[in-house]
Amino acid sequence: MIAMNKFRIGILGATGVVGQRFIQLLEDHPQFEITALAASDRSQGKSFAEACTWRLPGDMPERLKQIIVQRPAPPLDCDLVFSSLPGDIARESEEEFARAGYPVISNSSPHRMGVDVPLLIPEVNADHVALIDVQRKNRGFGRGFIVTNPNCSAIVIVMALAPLHAEFGVSSCVVTTMQALSGAGYPGVASLDATDNVIPFIGGEEEKIEAETLKLLGRFQNDVIAEPDMTVSAQCNRVNVSDGHMASIRVKLERAASIDDIRAALASFTSEPQHLKLHSAPERPIIVRSENDRPQPRLDRDSGGGMSVTVGRLTPDNVLDYRFVALGHNTIRGAAGAAILNAELLAARGYLRR
Repeated sequence: MIAMNKFRIGILGATGVVGQRFIQLLEDHPQFEITALAASDRSQGKSFAEACTWRLPGDMPERLKQIIVQRPAPPLDCDLVFSSLPGDIARESEEEFARAGYPVISNSSPHRMGVDVPLLIPEVNADHVALIDVQRKNRGFGRGFIVTNPNCSAIVIVMALAPLHAEFGVSSCVVTTMQALSGAGYPGVASLDATDNVIPFIGGEEEKIEAETLKLLGRFQNDVIAEPDMTVSAQCNRVNVSDGHMASIRVKLERAASIDDIRAALASFTSEPQHLKLHSAPERPIIVRSENDRPQPRLDRDSGGGMSVTVGRLTPDNVLDYRFVALGHNTIRGAAGAAILNAELLAARGYLRR
């Protein structure tokens, strides 16, 4: 029986790695309860237990095993949908759900850079939710809308840049990522390619980071996002780590700041999700480590329940002003957890209805 005070949730792309992470994180959630699952053609019509090979630690939730997997199209028996559909399917499917009156909170990429689509990190740009009203007007949506969370590396990078940009201004940023295998989905990178190797290319990733960072750090004004006067350069690498995306970041600041100023700005950073005490919001969004060899994926990716970004190796830089390393869990803070936190913010702002 579904609790009367909970929002009913549909998961699009439920059998994939991120879809499974949604399911894991929503188990026992105080506001949300899964009532519908949807996935690709080969899974439709089967029970979730038959359609899905569970890839995460622990067992598939018992309650969901007998839910029949449906096609990712309305109607679904739910109040809103979380989407982790492949990009080629997500564009049409998500628009179809929004037009049918469903709020769509998406981890997929096709709609992220839409001029009327919020690309949201609640700690960074909660005010961008106002784009929902612009989107509804532009597209003739009724109750429905699309909200996206960023690329899994962009979230880590922007979480670390946001307090620095707010206090000192960031005029340029050079970033090199070392991204975990789980970011490629399942089965992802072949074992003989990944073992004893670093792959210095992830298709489309560098362009996403460069574009999304500017949108995320932009200001909402006159119904559009005004991007900051900032240059961003990214290089992306796939490394033999299961979970946890790491980014080596160099920044040029607009205003002078000491290294203690930088450290304090990062360590003291909190925002609306912490003030509202949203369920998935970590108490400390950014954890600053002083050890010479931290952060490390194996030791730090689960900080804050996988929702905190860990920053370390903060030093002056000989080319720009400062450099540091940032790390986040790519399938939690960088994917499913990010979308769930977005939904919690939307609920608090009154954009979700049962």
